[in-house]
Amino acid sequence: MSQLIEVLTKDGSYSLRSAFFQENFHSLFGALEETKSKFTATSNLQRFKGKSLNVLDICFGLGYNSASLLDELIKQKSYLNLYALEIDKKPLEYSLRNESFLKLWAPKVRTIFESLYRKDYFEDQFFKCSVLWGDAREKIKIIPSSIKFDLIYLDGFSPQKCPELWTIEFLSKVTENLNSQGYLITYSSSAAVRKTLRNLGLEIFTIKPSFKNRTFWSQGTVAISKFDKNELKSNFNFEKLSLMEEEHLFTKAGIPYRDQNLNSSKDDIIKQRLKEQSLSNLEPTKKWREKWKMTKLSVKS
Repeated sequence: MSQLIEVLTKDGSYSLRSAFFQENFHSLFGALEETKSKFTATSNLQRFKGKSLNVLDICFGLGYNSASLLDELIKQKSYLNLYALEIDKKPLEYSLRNESFLKLWAPKVRTIFESLYRKDYFEDQFFKCSVLWGDAREKIKIIPSSIKFDLIYLDGFSPQKCPELWTIEFLSKVTENLNSQGYLITYSSSAAVRKTLRNLGLEIFTIKPSFKNRTFWSQGTVAISKFDKNELKSNFNFEKLSLMEEEHLFTKAGIPYRDQNLNSSKDDIIKQRLKEQSLSNLEPTKKWREKWKMTKLSVKS
């Protein structure tokens, strides 16, 4: 799909940069660190020890999120039904050539990834994994509506770079497949994404920033259909949105991305949102930033 450039991140793990999207696949602080702190730890996988779970990995990419998930589930002998959506096969090809990536996980992860690359499929007594190659907006329709996911990982390029995967219409389709107790997890703290998820009826939470990285006030978002907020435990790495984050949702940054027929171009989606923002009476995001002494580097709107 595009030229990919190898990137060595600060924790010693490798990632890629897309020349097409002009964006890295992972934070420069560390590809492995980002996966562990934002996705794996947030999943609270101990809930599924010895049990089965359904997982949807949107934008499989190099496979860090699925590899980390598989690695943990192998240890706790859980059963997994995994669907992955990805438009480009090149990142997985890169991962299978990168020994430093493969050494991060149990040997079985390599076996699974090789099968996904060759046959788009893997199955044994514990795991059933499928990857659907192509536009996620189309491939999401192939997944049987009867399957409800316990975890959905949404890890595409940022809304500004790839708005197609952050629209009301796509997120509505995705959340239809979310188990009532399931978690949708994304690195994005975009007000547009959070407001859309809330408008779709989900409770939203912020992923606490790690002690290693205090540059950002949030590491992402967790959305859950039915969750008793009074049961939030101190060992969870997500929590209720702060007042600052709540106010962010009611600025112009909270205006959603739209793609009525799930086939609009990136430029058309962005153009429509900019028009809607220009006509809106909501508070400009700049005022919110000034009030909370935020910089553009510390928030993605």
